[in-house]
Amino acid sequence: MNIIFMGTPDFAVPSLQLLLEEGYNVTTVVTQPDRPKGRKRVLTPPPVKVEAEKHGIPVLQPERLRHADSVDVLRELKPDLIVTAAYGQILPKSVLELPQYGCINIHASLLPKYRGGAPIHHAVLRGESVTGVTIMYMAEGLDTGDMISSVELPIADTDTTGTLFYKLSIAGADLLKRTLPDLLAGRIQAVPQNEADAVYSPNIRRDDELMNWSRSSVELWNQIRGLNPFPGAYTLWNGEVMKVWASANPKTSVEPRSRSLSEMSGNAPVPGTVLNSNEQGIEVMTGEGTLWLTNIQPSGKKAMPVSEFIRGVKIETGTVFGR
Repeated sequence: MNIIFMGTPDFAVPSLQLLLEEGYNVTTVVTQPDRPKGRKRVLTPPPVKVEAEKHGIPVLQPERLRHADSVDVLRELKPDLIVTAAYGQILPKSVLELPQYGCINIHASLLPKYRGGAPIHHAVLRGESVTGVTIMYMAEGLDTGDMISSVELPIADTDTTGTLFYKLSIAGADLLKRTLPDLLAGRIQAVPQNEADAVYSPNIRRDDELMNWSRSSVELWNQIRGLNPFPGAYTLWNGEVMKVWASANPKTSVEPRSRSLSEMSGNAPVPGTVLNSNEQGIEVMTGEGTLWLTNIQPSGKKAMPVSEFIRGVKIETGTVFGR
């Protein structure tokens, strides 16, 4: 059996490794082109390409899979099955029709919730307590195909998008291991998705990164961990961007303030107002409750714990973030 594997980021690597460990014949890997990364814009291969080359597997990196020449190359490879995981491009009908066993996708959510390019980010951003992985047959729509199998995974308060990426990548590979034998033996009864329950998770935009202090402390806490380790939530301090990488859980934080709100001014502080700054963090007023920032990155600096930051810089009580 000839299997083509399509994937790009670290999330897809365990699934590729699983196929190879289980002895499946992965004849070709398709991934995104090398992209410039970092401040020096060094041309960097995708993690899946790096893994494929370790095993001597031929790698294709078409800029657009929809182009006729790309489809022709895949057709010549005569795949029996195409497995995708976070590839980053929608497969055209001409590709979906190539393999006799179809094209299956390992998607990092419990479909039909969080279709689209950023399912892990959005699950954390929206404060979900459970997520998971779904393996589905691919269709022409965006993550609309019939569901083959799924597995649930709890989201802990300590989780960030980064930790969930790792957990779900391992869960996806394990689910693939358990699913493929039944699929290849014709024992699968795929289930259509309920369109009424569909929720989309588009790629993160710059607007999604800006912290709106009028939101509740819990919503902002979810935003911070949902954008960690990339691209990061941010606020404005002295007119410059300040990334916020971590904060205390407002559902459990009981750290007392050094000064009461009434002592600071005659009126209640506006959202974004700094109420306290000490070794434990920076306490900021929100639209509902307060939030203790514990790890920040001022413009032009490295990320650091607040306890380290305040040794050299003092943020005065009454300072308003976001202006």
